[in-house]
Amino acid sequence: MTTILERKKNLKQPVKKTREEYAEDALYREVWEDVNNEKTQEFLKKYWRYIVAAVLGIMIVVSVIQIGARIYHSSKVATAVVYENAIANVDANALANLAHDKGGATSDLALFQAYLIDKDINKLETLAQKGHTRDFKDLAKLHLATINGDKMDAVEFEKSVSSMDTKNSPFFYTSRLMVAQKYLASGEKEKADKILDVIISDKNAPASISAIAQTLR
Repeated sequence: MTTILERKKNLKQPVKKTREEYAEDALYREVWEDVNNEKTQEFLKKYWRYIVAAVLGIMIVVSVIQIGARIYHSSKVATAVVYENAIANVDANALANLAHDKGGATSDLALFQAYLIDKDINKLETLAQKGHTRDFKDLAKLHLATINGDKMDAVEFEKSVSSMDTKNSPFFYTSRLMVAQKYLASGEKEKADKILDVIISDKNAPASISAIAQTLR
């Protein structure tokens, strides 16, 4: 049976390098590093303009993003402060100015709030025609229909709220109920009943509106 000592003897012992071989390896490493450094220098000399431009481009993009984020945040905070102050002071003019300066739902909300304060129907008409969001435009049209309803016949009234005759509008059921009521007031019960039947048979209709429709039917 082979002893541990014998097995160790049978193993190939690593060959020790001579001093000359170590010196040769060191020389190879030094030459290799010099070659790499030379290639790196040549690459930098050839493409340094592109590298600098790329670095500057990245720095500019990052800076613009950071500045834009700060400006956007500051703008939102400033808008919120102006809106809160206008509401607290019941200042319709400040809200109207905010609506003029801003866009989107913020503008529409401010203009509608301004109307609620001073009851200036021109603000509703502006919102109905030039509002930035469909929901606020429909809300303005609904209020205008209520205000001007007595001046219109049933057909004109239905036309004035026609943009809400879709379930994409949050005022679909409300507007349809109002149209039915207008037809009833005009003595056109058959047309009114058709609208009321649609509301009553619709499982998604709000319970309060469905109850009113059933009463009118």
